[in-house]
Amino acid sequence: MKVKTLLTLAILLFTAASTYASGMADGSKNNPLRVMLIPADGGSSDVTEDYRPVFEAITKNYGIHFDVRAGSSYGAVIEAMCNDQVEIAWYGAVSFGEARKLCGAELLSVDVTKGESVYYSGIYTRRDSGLNSLADLKNHSLALGDTHSTSSFNYPVAMLIAAGVDPAKDLSKIVIAGSHSNSISAMKEGRVDACAASFNSYEKAVKNNVLDPKEFKVLAKSDPIPNPPMAMNTNLSPELKAKLKKVFNTIHTKVDADKIRGYGGKKVDRYDADYPVEQMLAALNKLGAVTPQVKEAMVEKSSQR
Repeated sequence: MKVKTLLTLAILLFTAASTYASGMADGSKNNPLRVMLIPADGGSSDVTEDYRPVFEAITKNYGIHFDVRAGSSYGAVIEAMCNDQVEIAWYGAVSFGEARKLCGAELLSVDVTKGESVYYSGIYTRRDSGLNSLADLKNHSLALGDTHSTSSFNYPVAMLIAAGVDPAKDLSKIVIAGSHSNSISAMKEGRVDACAASFNSYEKAVKNNVLDPKEFKVLAKSDPIPNPPMAMNTNLSPELKAKLKKVFNTIHTKVDADKIRGYGGKKVDRYDADYPVEQMLAALNKLGAVTPQVKEAMVEKSSQR
């Protein structure tokens, strides 16, 4: 009896120690799952407000609690996941790919609207700029967002390269503005001839009267990009991972449709927790030309005055 008691105690202590060592939250009220969102432009001034309704709905309907915060940068959100400081993160496709490569971040869900889970990137300019194609950007200036951003940096750079433009050599000036909205502001203020941002951000700027569509135009639009995904920490228990996937697949059946929102704070139909990770990664293969060397040369160019 004593041996069994000691063995049971040892197992309990080992389990507790393992849980403590992993640092993973369990989603209880006193130990909520930590959620961190990349600081992409949202429908509101605070990206956490775009996603807070769905997390609150999950808490109400499934009893899983969350602590939702925005990261200071894309890199900070990648680091938080890989340092086990968060259990769930919202990324762009590129930053998800980086987190997956660095620490095995797992795809949780993407939002779906009318059967599609895609959005678009673009490069924009003034209507009187004289620019009519990406090739025309040679010897002109361009603003971009964060180097980890899919739609305000990586896809636009890939589009430039495909059009025969070497960003570091052919552009007269590069401004790495750090965000979609900052990139758009640099163009509006005349500090650059063109800018890169997601269509969500561009449309938001037009809707909010930040940009007058009579004065600005779309210079180029990207191919469809997988919607920015929710990802989960690989160190979560298999049971909790499975529960989270089930929750995201079904939460739209439990709450008012207004609470189901996605990138940019837009209303979406549902979340897809069965979205093939291979499809997400395949989209990243299109960005093969945007090598670390290309990024390094662009960052160096951006530091020149």
